[in-house]
Amino acid sequence: MKNVTIAVAIAASVLASPAMAQEKGDFSGVKATAIAGYDNIDLDIAGVDNVDGFLYGAALGYDIQSGNIVYGAELEATESTSKISNGIDRVDAGRDLYAGARLGYVVGGSALLYTKAGYTNARVSSPGLGGSNGDGVRVGAGVEYKLSDKMFARGEYRYSNYEDGISRNQGLVSLGMQF
Repeated sequence: MKNVTIAVAIAASVLASPAMAQEKGDFSGVKATAIAGYDNIDLDIAGVDNVDGFLYGAALGYDIQSGNIVYGAELEATESTSKISNGIDRVDAGRDLYAGARLGYVVGGSALLYTKAGYTNARVSSPGLGGSNGDGVRVGAGVEYKLSDKMFARGEYRYSNYEDGISRNQGLVSLGMQF
């Protein structure tokens, strides 16, 4: 009976070890992320509704974990299907470039709660008027969850404020790889 107990204890520890290692994964490293979500733009024009659309793109970043604190930098390029037309003029929201920093806290070993802030530059175009770029500031918050040692998923909300009173609210989900 003693041998059976020892064998069960050894088997339990061998089987539990990979599960515990997966839960305690490190968030440090290079990350590539595919992004998709909801885009809402307020053009700050009286009588014009907010513009809704689908957001998609990619991000590249690098994080460093020290204890439960994670900090890093990221670059992102997205495109939006948001457009509005009054029958005469049409405005299309185009690409949005972002460079910023993240600061997070690891919870339970496999989840990261984070905030972010940085510079953003969006392009808006109209067939008759051409395109223009708007500089702005983005802030956001989200959760990143490790699906495995190399794969993760994110949920994020962010707010961007551009020149001329234009603002943007986005809710997105992401799937990424850590290298």
